Amino acid sequence: MLHRYPKRVAFIMLVLTALVAAFPLWGEAVFGSQANFMLEKLTLMLILALFAMSLDLLVGVVGLVSLGHALFFGLGAYTLALASPDFSPASMWWMLPLVMGVSACIGLVIGILVIRTKGIFFIMTTLAFGQMLYYFISTSQFAGGTDGVFIMFRPSVAIGDITLVDLDNPYSFFYFCLVMLLVGYFFLRWLTRSYFGQVLDGIHDNEHRMQALGYATSGYKLVAFVIAGVMAAIAGMLAAMQYGFANPAQLGWHTSGEVLMMLILGGMGTIFGPILGAFAYEILLYLYEHATTHWPILMGLTIIAAVLVLPRGIAGLIIAPPWRRKRQTASEAVSEKENASIATSAQPVTQRKEN
Repeated sequence: MLHRYPKRVAFIMLVLTALVAAFPLWGEAVFGSQANFMLEKLTLMLILALFAMSLDLLVGVVGLVSLGHALFFGLGAYTLALASPDFSPASMWWMLPLVMGVSACIGLVIGILVIRTKGIFFIMTTLAFGQMLYYFISTSQFAGGTDGVFIMFRPSVAIGDITLVDLDNPYSFFYFCLVMLLVGYFFLRWLTRSYFGQVLDGIHDNEHRMQALGYATSGYKLVAFVIAGVMAAIAGMLAAMQYGFANPAQLGWHTSGEVLMMLILGGMGTIFGPILGAFAYEILLYLYEHATTHWPILMGLTIIAAVLVLPRGIAGLIIAPPWRRKRQTASEAVSEKENASIATSAQPVTQRKEN
């Protein structure tokens, strides 16, 4: 899982990143009057990619399937909405640490309880906590109930009276989300390649063996759970900034299911796969919604086909393309024949005659 990927993976991701970053240059020429809408859609893809990447740390790296990960996504959105001033923008210098701190504390409390469970019980307990917060927010007047909370101003990134990044500008906010995604990606790549990540990989493969070696696996899983929750909360904060409100739907299990489908579509345990899965899911969703009112059926069939045909997701096609697998299989067959012939020729003459 934590092996080094072929160089083509880095090349393809670099090209795709450059293509996305250059959207303001070619977007209007391709989409015309729809360029602003596509920019908003692309910004959402970046936010969901960060969300899916955070879930990959749990599902793909540690092996903990969560159906309540939207809890942290909505928690980040509501923290921003409830902590923002009514008549002036909040400062990103304290809003971002606040979102991270709140999500880390909640993640620590929930993690201590759910890490004790495994398998289907872990799935159900995370789902239960997510739905508990969903119904609590939906029935709370301070959180706006089912209508949610509106955010009048996006946080500002400024030093004194000097504005460093104007997040009210769609292009500036787009690049801000792109930078946050890249920071999250490189952080997870560093984390999974570190000693801590190697332990998580061992827990995913065989937790009992890691415990026999003396590792406190519950502590490692708890830290991974908190980190994943903090990253999901940052994604939720960005989503609330984009649309200007926090809604209970961001906390529901439907959101957790959607991000899990992005993860399956992109490829689990690869870190870069969830990014591709988020983009692919949103593109397919856009196409299906404009094609028919029964788009959920098409999306469901697509996910089923992806599971059957691409068990390793889109990332698997990049890491090990079919033509390379066939070539590798053929070379392995040839090498096996050569080894068999060498073993036969190495037998004594009398034994070969007897054979």
